[in-house]
Amino acid sequence: MRFNFVTLFPHLIEGYFSDSILHRAMKNDLIKIDFFNPRDYTTNRYKKVDAPKIGGGAGMLLEIEPIEKTLEVIKQQDKNTKIIFLTPVAKLFNQKDAKRLAKEESLTLICGRYEGFDERLIELYANEVFSIGDFILTGGELAAMVMADSISRNIPGVLGNSDSLQEESFENMLLEAPAFAKPKNYKNLAVVSEFLKGNHSIIASIKHWLSLYKTKYFRPDIYSKVKADHEK
Repeated sequence: MRFNFVTLFPHLIEGYFSDSILHRAMKNDLIKIDFFNPRDYTTNRYKKVDAPKIGGGAGMLLEIEPIEKTLEVIKQQDKNTKIIFLTPVAKLFNQKDAKRLAKEESLTLICGRYEGFDERLIELYANEVFSIGDFILTGGELAAMVMADSISRNIPGVLGNSDSLQEESFENMLLEAPAFAKPKNYKNLAVVSEFLKGNHSIIASIKHWLSLYKTKYFRPDIYSKVKADHEK
């Protein structure tokens, strides 16, 4: 998998890949990253990439031309890349998207800044458009890192133990069941007794119900969907 990051601030992203699982994945050639700064493709002497909104309004927008030229360079080098714009005015990115996109050869993640993109850029170039939540960030770099991390861990070989993917939250539309480690009793709080007996079928059943209750409490929106699916 290749990740192309289109960003005005490459250093904000680069450090995230210098440690831990993603760094190991890069060393093993499971993922590759590259950065493209639209400032490198401007024609004005000040490397300016933003302009006022037509029709008025607060803030500046990223201009069409620098990003268009950036994307043309990327497409020449990486013809099969899927172009994704990160913006709060889009569908929410989820685990199904992460698993689906992990099968792609290349992804180009375009990080917004200021008040976002000229809408025509999205109409001309976007294969998909994503948001990571109903909140506003100062830029799309954090969103791009979130997506790259989530997608990467679904690429075969990136995680040391692929079985760990099976019990994670959202794999079965539910939040992951509570998990416990040593000690067995801590400040008068004990782990579920059946977890200590080794009967895997009973443990699986308990985890399912705990997962269901946890989802109902913390994410009633997801729980209602799961309930509706079971009632069909």
